[in-house]
Amino acid sequence: MAYHYSIVEYSKENNARAFSLLPISLKTSVEICNFIRNKKVPKAKKLLEDVVAMKIAVPYKRYVHDIPHRRGHIGPGRFPIKASDYILKLLSSVEANAQSKGLNTANLIIKHISAKRGGTSWHYGRKRSRKMKRCYIEIVLSEAK
Repeated sequence: MAYHYSIVEYSKENNARAFSLLPISLKTSVEICNFIRNKKVPKAKKLLEDVVAMKIAVPYKRYVHDIPHRRGHIGPGRFPIKASDYILKLLSSVEANAQSKGLNTANLIIKHISAKRGGTSWHYGRKRSRKMKRCYIEIVLSEAK
């Protein structure tokens, strides 16, 4: 099955890419991906650091059932600290990939970021069967023109 990016042109020379299987919720990671898509990398890192410090809430647009409104005129939102921390580490990794390719790290923009469902694994134990949270995150950065 072929994979299609949300960007039209993808070249290995001008873009940097990283993906990982993370133990975070799919719904939370989808909202975080929508929050930082098409932003410059330093701004996205600052936003995620503020989410971890509980200064800025991530606006929820899709999975909004029973989510309270937050201050700042964003409507429903939450502070997904664990997921933001994992995505922040992956963003630092893809920034290092871009630097090793020789791209200018000050002008990088998040062109493509997506969250997909990971493989199903179960918590260990005898009594109650529960699935673990697994999510694939893929980030593609490119230089701003």
